[in-house]
Amino acid sequence: MENNSFISQNASHQALFESPLLFPLQITSLVVHGITFVLGILGNGLVIWVAGFRMARTVTTVCYLNLALADFSFIATLPFLMVSMAMKEQWPFGWFLCKLVYIIMDINLFGSVFLIAFIALDRCICVRHPVWAQNHRTVSLATKVIVVPWILAVALTSQIILFMTTVRDGRGNTYCTFNFAPWGDTPEEIVKVAITVLTARGIIRFIVGFTMPMSIIAICYAVIAAKIQKKGMMNSSRPLRILTAVVASFFICWFPFQLNALLRTVWLREVMLEGKYKIITLLIFPVRSLAFFNSCLNPMLYVFVGQDFREKLIQSLPASLERALTEDSAPTSDANTRPASASIEVEEQEL
Repeated sequence: MENNSFISQNASHQALFESPLLFPLQITSLVVHGITFVLGILGNGLVIWVAGFRMARTVTTVCYLNLALADFSFIATLPFLMVSMAMKEQWPFGWFLCKLVYIIMDINLFGSVFLIAFIALDRCICVRHPVWAQNHRTVSLATKVIVVPWILAVALTSQIILFMTTVRDGRGNTYCTFNFAPWGDTPEEIVKVAITVLTARGIIRFIVGFTMPMSIIAICYAVIAAKIQKKGMMNSSRPLRILTAVVASFFICWFPFQLNALLRTVWLREVMLEGKYKIITLLIFPVRSLAFFNSCLNPMLYVFVGQDFREKLIQSLPASLERALTEDSAPTSDANTRPASASIEVEEQEL
C-alpha cells in the first residue's frame, strides 16, 4: 500500500524515531511491560484458579473472577506489543493477529476499568442498603448485570474492529495501525475521515472509558467513607487506607495515559500531519506503561490489601485468597434475622 493509506507513518511518526529520547523510553517501557506481564499472569492466574475452581460461586467471586479474566487476557497480549515496540513499531505477526490482539487488548483493558467501577458500585450498595443487598443481591442477578461492562468495552472497541489492519510503507515494512484508505478516494478525503474518526474515538474513550468510571468509583467510595465515619470508625485506619489505595492507584495509573490521549486528540492535526508537540508522542511510552501496570495491581488492591499482609506471608496464598474473596455470612437459619448494622459491618470488613 502507498504511504497515504494509513496514519501512523506520518510526520509525527518520523519525528518520534528521530528523537534521542526514544531509545531509553523504549527500553524502560519494555522492562515495565515485562514486569507487568510476569506479575499480572501470576497474580491474575492465581485469582482465576481460586475464585473459579476452589470457591463457591458468590457475587464477590463473580466480580473478582471477571476482573481477573479481563486483566489476564489483556496482559497475555503484552508480548506481541513488546516485540512490535522492539522492532520500531513494525508488526511481524500478520493481519489476523494484528486485528485480534488489539481487539483483545481494548476489550479487556476497558472491561477491567468498567469492572472496577462495577465492584465499587456493588460495595457501595452493600454498605448503603444492606437489607436490600441481603435480600436481592444474588449470583444470578450479578451474572446478568455484569454483562453490561463487557458490552460497553466491546462498543469502545468498534473502531479497532473497523479500521485496524496491517499496512506496508514504501520500504516494505509492515505495521499494525489504523487504515483509512478504503474510506476515501483522495488523500484529502482520507485525512478528513481519519481526523473525524480519531477525534470521536479520543473524546468518547476519555469520557466513557475514564471520566465516567472514575466518577462512579469516587462517588461510591465517598459514600462508603461517610458511612464509616457515621459508624464512628474513622479512628480505624485500615478501611480508609484501603479506600485511599484503591482510588489513588486507579487515578495515578490511568490519569496520565488519558490526559496524554486527550491532548493528542485536541491537537490531532498538528501531531498527525505536522509532527508538532513531539513530547506528547514520546510520552506515550511511559504513560502507557503506567496504565498497563494497573492490570497487575488489581489482584493486590482488590484482594490482598483487604486482609492483613503479614498474615499472608505466613499462611498459604490460596487459602488467603479464599478468605479474601469469601462473602462472610451468617448461618442459614439466621439469615433473615440478622440486623442491618451487622450486615454493614460485614461489608466494611470485605473492603
